[in-house]
Amino acid sequence: MEVSQEAAERQQINEQEEEQYQLFLNTHGPALRSSRVPPVYWKSLYYKLVNEVFDAGQFFGIMQVEEAEEEEEDDSGDVEETQQEERKKRNPGTEPICKVIVTNEDGLQAADPNSIFLIDHAWTYRVQSARQQLQEIPGLLHRMANLIGIEFHGEFPDEDVVDQVMVEMWKYNQTYQLSQGTAEEKVPVWYIMDEFGSRIQHSNEPTCCTAPFFYSTEEVAYTILWPLRDLENGEEVTRDYTYGETNPLIRKCRLLPWFPADMRDISSNTPEPSDAYYQTISQENKEQLPIPIETQVYPKDKIFKVFTEMKQVLNNLNHPRFEFTWNEEEADILFMFTHIREYRKLSKERPHVLVNQFPCETMVTVKDCLASVARRLGGVEGAKWLPHTFNLQTELPQFVGYYRQRQERGEDNHWICKPWNLARTLDTHITNDLTYIIRQRESTPKVVCKYIENSVLFHREEVGMVKFDIRYIVLLRSVKPLQLYAYNVFWLRFANRPFSLDHFDDYQKHFTVMNYAEGVQLKQVHYDEFIPLFEKQYPDYPWKDVQEKVFKSFAELFQVASSRPAPFGICDYPSSRAVYAVDLMLKWDTDNEGQRFMQPQILEVNFGPDCARACKYHPSFYEDVFSTLFLDETDNCPVTRIA
Repeated sequence: MEVSQEAAERQQINEQEEEQYQLFLNTHGPALRSSRVPPVYWKSLYYKLVNEVFDAGQFFGIMQVEEAEEEEEDDSGDVEETQQEERKKRNPGTEPICKVIVTNEDGLQAADPNSIFLIDHAWTYRVQSARQQLQEIPGLLHRMANLIGIEFHGEFPDEDVVDQVMVEMWKYNQTYQLSQGTAEEKVPVWYIMDEFGSRIQHSNEPTCCTAPFFYSTEEVAYTILWPLRDLENGEEVTRDYTYGETNPLIRKCRLLPWFPADMRDISSNTPEPSDAYYQTISQENKEQLPIPIETQVYPKDKIFKVFTEMKQVLNNLNHPRFEFTWNEEEADILFMFTHIREYRKLSKERPHVLVNQFPCETMVTVKDCLASVARRLGGVEGAKWLPHTFNLQTELPQFVGYYRQRQERGEDNHWICKPWNLARTLDTHITNDLTYIIRQRESTPKVVCKYIENSVLFHREEVGMVKFDIRYIVLLRSVKPLQLYAYNVFWLRFANRPFSLDHFDDYQKHFTVMNYAEGVQLKQVHYDEFIPLFEKQYPDYPWKDVQEKVFKSFAELFQVASSRPAPFGICDYPSSRAVYAVDLMLKWDTDNEGQRFMQPQILEVNFGPDCARACKYHPSFYEDVFSTLFLDETDNCPVTRIA
């Protein structure tokens, strides 16, 4: 029987649609599996995305309810009073609580392939632009204030209302991160679901599940909603705000933004992590540790062949004892920006080849490891040269306990959240808001460090008293024995606005890295100009004495970081050398006699630092580096042995 033309066309269309669906799965399948979206919904989701079908209104409705006052007996009345205060903070406006319920007469069946729904996003932003968007995008502040429950009827942006929204939004924020693009493009995106999605309440036994979904074809993000079981007409739609978290204490901590609890009795003690912690990191890094090798001895007149991918080295290394090669196999020195992983193979086949990296150097270059190894110095607060630091992934309860204890004592409680392994202040947040900090755990892995509220400031004539930080280049030649040098030239970075403990989203007030920001002033002061200016401003604190403390802190850091064998410390590999940039600030502290002194505070240690300024103002920089590291010749180099 001959197939009709109409049927043939229909079959062709079906085949094309199936082909497009398979392309959709190839692109989005990993995200769907990661979010644990049941496959029964995938085809319907594809259809709704392609045709922009927003049919949640046919199945759900928003119901307003009055929040019942929960009476709890307590002899002191403190607990009840605290909870009432927290409730007021959670609901600063006059609007009643809203819930989402099923309104479809037939309810909702989990087995129905169509039981998946798109939720639009009312606001999508990155944190550094949030205030500006609230101030400038027409209608946004009104909508956010209304959604959050803040009374606002003005025609123009009100700074008090903006501040309120900036605080309360952390109870509504959700996040996702792009997997591709530049470092800036991979910074987490935060969003607030529309009025429907934002009304879905929490339950420890949720009826539904939600997940962010980035539809790359249209480059638009939605939240998708699906039921976890059959729902009858009138049943409430709920989700678990800590979906997938099984640890009861961590769940309690993560739910604090919505369900306050007294956490002061939680121990804030944070000993060094177990060996399993470091072993896991080593496995994740896929670093193959080297076999033991003998220290290589080279002729005094040997000319080393250098293989490097770094333009700054290629353009600035002119020492007669080094020549470049494009053949990696014949190189005596591998000076790489990409991380070397195959140390075992290298140590077996080419033990004489020198490299500019140490196995397990993540002990100092990754912020959570840096905080962990610093605890080897002991004491409740750990090393004096490192701000008190907690790992938000593994030490959230301890941080919450410490925060509450400081709050009770009336101590400053400003903190800075930093990604484990990003530089240039990307995805970095300063706040004294516990809710804000807790929610950061849902984006990239982060540490939270005590913000330096009493930093030593520098007077800029045209600005006033500003924050500044200092970058030293340190050269690690060996860990057994420890041979550590500091380059005598250091670099300074300044904030552009006077320091004060407010407006923490003002980048030019609280941060100093201006060379990557567009349209901002980059203040340059060379080290030899800075020292007399500093000593004029602080005549009782000679720079020589300050720098001595700085170098001592560097020495202590590398001593503890190499005090244990790999993977629990920096590996003793005789063919390794390394260049690191250590960023630090100075803070005011007091000794046992009440005398003020300047305490160095190490902020981070960077592998493969940008040395453009070093090369520009000190053309012999890389010749000094190579002479120190590979020739062990320091007499004519501006370096100081510090360990």
